[in-house]
Amino acid sequence: MKKAKVAAGTYTTLAGSTKASPAAAAINTLNPNDTASVTIRIRRKKSIDTVLEKGKLISREEYAEQYGASEDDITQVEAFAAEHHLSIVQSDKGRRSVVVKGRISDLETAFKVHLTHYKDDKGVIFRGRTGDICIPAELEGVIEGVFGLDNRPHVQPHFQVAKEENGMFLAHATSPGFTPNQLNTIYKFPANVTGKNQCIGIIELGGGYRNTDLATYFSGLGIPQPSVKAVSIDGGTNSPTTASSADGEVMLDIEVAGAVAPGASIVVYFTPNTDQGFLDAITTAVHDTTNKPSVISISWGAAEVAWTTQSLNNFNEAFKAASLLGVTICVAAGDSGSDDSVGDGKVHVDFPASSPYVLACGGTKLVAKGNKVSSEVVWHEAADSATGGGVSNFFPLPSYQSKAKVPLAIDTKFKGRGVPDVAGNADPNTGYKVRVDGQNMVIGGTSAVAPLMAGLIALLNEKNGTPAGFINPKIYAATGDCRDIIKGDNITTSTHKGYKAGKGWDACTGLGVLYKL
Repeated sequence: MKKAKVAAGTYTTLAGSTKASPAAAAINTLNPNDTASVTIRIRRKKSIDTVLEKGKLISREEYAEQYGASEDDITQVEAFAAEHHLSIVQSDKGRRSVVVKGRISDLETAFKVHLTHYKDDKGVIFRGRTGDICIPAELEGVIEGVFGLDNRPHVQPHFQVAKEENGMFLAHATSPGFTPNQLNTIYKFPANVTGKNQCIGIIELGGGYRNTDLATYFSGLGIPQPSVKAVSIDGGTNSPTTASSADGEVMLDIEVAGAVAPGASIVVYFTPNTDQGFLDAITTAVHDTTNKPSVISISWGAAEVAWTTQSLNNFNEAFKAASLLGVTICVAAGDSGSDDSVGDGKVHVDFPASSPYVLACGGTKLVAKGNKVSSEVVWHEAADSATGGGVSNFFPLPSYQSKAKVPLAIDTKFKGRGVPDVAGNADPNTGYKVRVDGQNMVIGGTSAVAPLMAGLIALLNEKNGTPAGFINPKIYAATGDCRDIIKGDNITTSTHKGYKAGKGWDACTGLGVLYKL
C-alpha cells in the first residue's frame, strides 16, 4: 500500500525529541550566522530482530548493505538538507547517520526550533533548546532522531579518586588498592592468553592520555605496553591537562584494560560531551571497519530521566546493532547508589547501563589476602560513593532476565530491565593503582569495572577463538560463570529507597563477579 502524499511544507513533531529547558541562565550571545553540525539518524532497511534471535553474527560490511539505511532514505534526507542550505558532512549507511552542517538560522528553520546560548553555574556556555524538534511530514518514520542542535554537557564519568584525610591523592605505596593485573589472578581470569588479535574500543567524552605516562606505567608493571591509538569524533581530541580532570577517566580506562589484556590493541574514540558526540562515537566504534573493536568500554552516563526518548531509543538501537556484529559493550552502572545523583528522593538507574543490549557493570569492595579473596561485598561507602543499580523505568524486562527475579521498579512499579549484570572491585579505598599526568594515584568507581570486563572479554575472545558478542543471555543461562556477592546495599536516597544484595541476581552487583564463559 503506497504512503499517502503529504502537502509540501507540512511539518510534524519528531517523536521523543522533547527536551526540558536547561537549568542555566539564558544569555544572548548566539550569532545566527555561526555554524553547527547535526546528526540525523535514519531508519533501518529492515528489522534485525529475527536474525538476532537466531544468534548469527554478520560482518560490518554485510550489516551496512542488509540492515543499514537505504540509499533512497539517505537521498531524501540529503535533499531536505540542501533545501535548507545545509551541507552534507558525511552519510553512512551502516551508522544510519547523515551529518549536516549549516548556519544556526538555517538549522532553526529546518527543524523549527529556537536556539540560544546558556551559561551554567560552572561558567560553561552551551547551545540549548526547549521543546520539540519538527521534521517534514514526508520524512516521518524515515528520520528517527536529530542530535546536535542542543550541545549542553550531557553525562559524567563514573570514577572516584581515593584521597587521604587531608585531601591529597593516595599514592600507590600508601594504598591498599590493586594493580589491574593483580586482579587477573585474584579473580581467576583466563591464564596464558593476552587478548592477542583483539581490539578494545574505549569511548571518552573529555580528557586525554600521555604516552610517557603509559610507558612508565606498563614498564613499572613489567607488562609490554599495548598499542594505543586515538580517533577524533566530532572534533573531540586527545587533550590531556591535569590529574584532577577527565584525564583520570581516560588513563584509568586505558591502563586497566591494557594491564588485563596487554596483547590487545586499544582504540580511544574522543568526542565532545554532548548527546550528538556520545552517539556518534558509539556508532563510529561499533561500525569501525578499520580497527574492528570486538569489545567496547563506556564509563560515562547519567540517570535515565536526564535523557530524551529519542536518545534512549537511538543509543539502544546502536547497541542492538553491536549485538549482531559480535561486539560486546561494557558500561559502568554509576557511582551514587540508588539515587544516581538525581536527589529527588526516588530511585534511578543509569543509562546507557540500562540498555538491555549492554553488559552493565556494578561495583564491589574487595579485600584480598595474597591472591585470594578474603571478602567482597557491595561497594557502599557514602551517599555519593556507592555502586549504581536498580530497575529501568524505560526498557522492559528482557527475556534473558525472566528467571532472575528482578523486582518491579520501586517508584513506578514498571517491569523493567534490571541493572547491573555483573560487578567487580570499584571502591576507591580498595581501588586501582594507575598513573595520571605524572602522578601515581588510586582510582575506583564503576568506571574501573567497565574496562576490567572489557579486558576480560578480550582474553575470552582469544581463548575461545570467537567473539563473545552479546553475552547477557549466556551468563543468565549459566550463572555459575559468576561468583555471587550476597552482602551489602546501595540505598542512598533521602527516603531510604534502594536495593540489597542477596543470593542470585540483585540490583547491586547483578549476578556477581564474572570470570569465565
